[in-house]
Amino acid sequence: MASAYGFDAGQLETLRELLDERHDAAWRAVLHGIAGGAADIVEIASSQLGNVGGRPYWSWYGFESRVEWCACFVSWCANECGYIDSGAVPKFSYCPTGVQWFKAAGRWLPGGSAPAPGDIVFFDWDGDGVSDHVGIVESCDGSTVRTIEGNSDDACRRSAYGVGSPFIMGYGACSF
Repeated sequence: MASAYGFDAGQLETLRELLDERHDAAWRAVLHGIAGGAADIVEIASSQLGNVGGRPYWSWYGFESRVEWCACFVSWCANECGYIDSGAVPKFSYCPTGVQWFKAAGRWLPGGSAPAPGDIVFFDWDGDGVSDHVGIVESCDGSTVRTIEGNSDDACRRSAYGVGSPFIMGYGACSF
């Protein structure tokens, strides 16, 4: 099209710059609403802070009445970013299913690891080796993991844990 419109040298250079692969994430955001970075899921999750009851998440998942909705929240956030359709994150409503998927995909980080923003954090509250809860890593400074979680006292809220917390089972790595 550049030749059809008679682009000059300056316009051709600008076009080459715009089409450079380092701008792919920006184009996905503009054209498809998918920015393609881990920050996207954190941004979506933070926009839901304060939601009580989880109706948007468990009803989106297909449940007709309230269920424990932490995994539905994580899946909903991933879906909003296009991560489920792309295969980057599974759609799951049961925490152990999410753990199993990340392990099978070779994208599991054990508890005690320092996660990246956008990673999915799985918790085991009672130490029985089965994940009871899940959230999204907002940040980690090497000693504190900050999360956004659905169904935390029936609301979307922020929490913080030490990197070595015995309650953190591990992470689904979502580096994009």
